[in-house]
Amino acid sequence: MAFFKHDNALVESATIGDGTRIWAFTHVLPGATIGRDCNICDHVFIENDVVIGDRVTIKCGVQIWDGLRIDDDVFIGPNATFTNDLFPRSKVYPEQFTQTFIAKGSSVGANATILAGIRIGEGAMVGAGAVVTREVPDYAIVVGNPARVIGFADGHAEKKKEVKNEY
Repeated sequence: MAFFKHDNALVESATIGDGTRIWAFTHVLPGATIGRDCNICDHVFIENDVVIGDRVTIKCGVQIWDGLRIDDDVFIGPNATFTNDLFPRSKVYPEQFTQTFIAKGSSVGANATILAGIRIGEGAMVGAGAVVTREVPDYAIVVGNPARVIGFADGHAEKKKEVKNEY
């Protein structure tokens, strides 16, 4: 079994898992790694130093920049924004881009912004439009600007005791 590539997609990577679907006007650079059974929707851009796990959904209008690591079973909502450089300047490039990690089973809502170097914890939910400026604990639900923990997903209320008062 192979992956599906829409006729209007540009897929330069040779490392795409079986059963993955890549839709129109998506561009995947040669160094990217994408797992099995993913759904990469229209108008997505994926850079070189990117690793995407299995069964990941990336909705329309998302850019996945160098340094992003997305674990299995992650949902990325439409127009979610990721950064990979905390001090960007035109024509000034870091030796290595800051790594950002989206853990297994987490979801990032539409139009959320995730700053570079952040870890989104396992099973966490980032609300639509949230601006994530620091680590999100496992199973936490975060919303707002800056994002704040408002609860815990999937019956993990016991995690609240583990979250420091900085939220």
